[in-house]
Amino acid sequence: MPGGNQIEIVAPRRRPRLTPEAIAHFGLTAILVAVLIALVLLPVASILVKSVEDQEGAFVGLANFQAYLANSSLSVSIGNSLLLGALTTAITVAIAFAYAYALSRSCMPLKPLFRGIGLLPILSPSLLPAIALIYLFGNQGFLKDWIADGTIYGLPGMVAAQVFYCFPHALLILATALGMSDARLYEAAQTLGASRQKMFRTITLPGARYGLINAIFVVFTIAVTDFGVAKVIGGQFNVLSIDIYKQVIGQQNFRMGAVVGVLLLLPAVLSFVVDFHVRRRQKSMLSARAVVLVPQPHPAFDALMLMAVSIVALLILLVVGTAILASLIAFWPYDLSLSLNNYDFASYDAAGWSSYVNSLKMAGWTALAGTTCAFGGAYLAEKGPGQILPRTLYRALAMLPIAVPGLVLGLGYIFFFNDASNPLNGLYGGLSILVTATVAHYYTVPHLMAVTALKQIDDEIDEAAAALGVPFWRTFARVTLPICLPTVIDIATYFFLNAMTTIGAVVFLYQPATKLASVAVVEMDDTGDTAAAAAMAVLILLSAACAKLLQVLLSSVVVNRTQAWRQRRARDVSDDAAHLLSAT
Repeated sequence: MPGGNQIEIVAPRRRPRLTPEAIAHFGLTAILVAVLIALVLLPVASILVKSVEDQEGAFVGLANFQAYLANSSLSVSIGNSLLLGALTTAITVAIAFAYAYALSRSCMPLKPLFRGIGLLPILSPSLLPAIALIYLFGNQGFLKDWIADGTIYGLPGMVAAQVFYCFPHALLILATALGMSDARLYEAAQTLGASRQKMFRTITLPGARYGLINAIFVVFTIAVTDFGVAKVIGGQFNVLSIDIYKQVIGQQNFRMGAVVGVLLLLPAVLSFVVDFHVRRRQKSMLSARAVVLVPQPHPAFDALMLMAVSIVALLILLVVGTAILASLIAFWPYDLSLSLNNYDFASYDAAGWSSYVNSLKMAGWTALAGTTCAFGGAYLAEKGPGQILPRTLYRALAMLPIAVPGLVLGLGYIFFFNDASNPLNGLYGGLSILVTATVAHYYTVPHLMAVTALKQIDDEIDEAAAALGVPFWRTFARVTLPICLPTVIDIATYFFLNAMTTIGAVVFLYQPATKLASVAVVEMDDTGDTAAAAAMAVLILLSAACAKLLQVLLSSVVVNRTQAWRQRRARDVSDDAAHLLSAT
């Protein structure tokens, strides 16, 4: 308009057009969200619903909980479980901290060997240490005289077996926490004349406090919710995990089983909340200028750490070696000759070797399905043209399984999948329900592993691909997957190992034709065939060890063939730095 202000006409903003690629991304994410709702959320909700209903399905509020607490023989299990968890946690965390401290803060020799021995229990089912302790300190054990008139059955044996089983979980957490230390703090303390004891109190312990808190809750949750140890060596010492088994399998009282399931959820949920809080606070522990702490030789201290670690490692090897020896002795204690008769499982169990074969099949399918869903879902949540709502839902649902104990999830699967009106009822009764339950139970950790790997890839790769019109699935197949292949192998191995050793998530779901090796261990021990049970447990351990060895070999091949770009990138950065320094 002449002589006046110019009026700028703004075109109305158009909503971004939904491309086929965006629709495909949304659809795949929505499918995974629906799968997690069906596999985790709805079964847990079924337990909560059943716990407030009577046998006819009528709402009764908290009457079931009042009935459980009014029964002194049942309610005592709560105190027993808390006592078991407290003792196991105190002993395990103390030993694991000392072991991790020796590995990370000393210059003792053979560190890789001791680290491998420390992680060995993670390859075994929880029943293996319980069986080994019976052969060591049971009524006819090798070392029965060491405990005089005492007994290994009940609380002492449960604590000892749980310490063995929980030790590697605490070790991994504490070794990571102690490895995240800033050397500048220790240098400043030494400059000020602080002693090693004072640096330990004022720097080491405060720096590892979040790892300690995390380890405490993880160990406590495992000890309280584990079923295998209590079933084999618990004796008359009742705990919640045995109560839920007796209510469901022994008495077919599913409502009271649901009540115990809700009680077992409480420590797991508390552990999840604490772990979430710790992860948020842990981000600010190290700055970008932090210097990696490299331990310096101290002969006396290194010798002391070597002695302490050697004692723990020998105890671990003693338990594993006892289980192996028990599986090879013909008939303890009357015929001590070595024999493979205990591996003739058909003589002790109607399923014979089929239980072991079923475990291999189930573990293989779990590794395949779990890796596909966990890594694919993490990619959809972190990369590509996705929308906020489905991504947020998926991330929340992927974190839920870590707060659900295996026994509770298995019971939820009975309520949810065994309902004839459920369209997914066809899964129940076959190997597929075991694969489904195992994938759901162990889903969170692989999800976090995949997210961690994907966050290391710069978003510019996906942005450049999108600008060139390359669909996200092609970028995933040609760029993302080759870069993350070592992580994919780690995820598959994690699923396989846990599928071979799991007992809680599947003990309610198997059928005679789908019995697993871990379930066969429980049943053979129940019938008094402890040597055959030890043989099956050792077979699980050896299979898991072979899988771990295969993972190491595959990872080395993959790194050499697909990760050469990382080495070239490192060399280029080093060359650029050298040129810059020389020019300066």
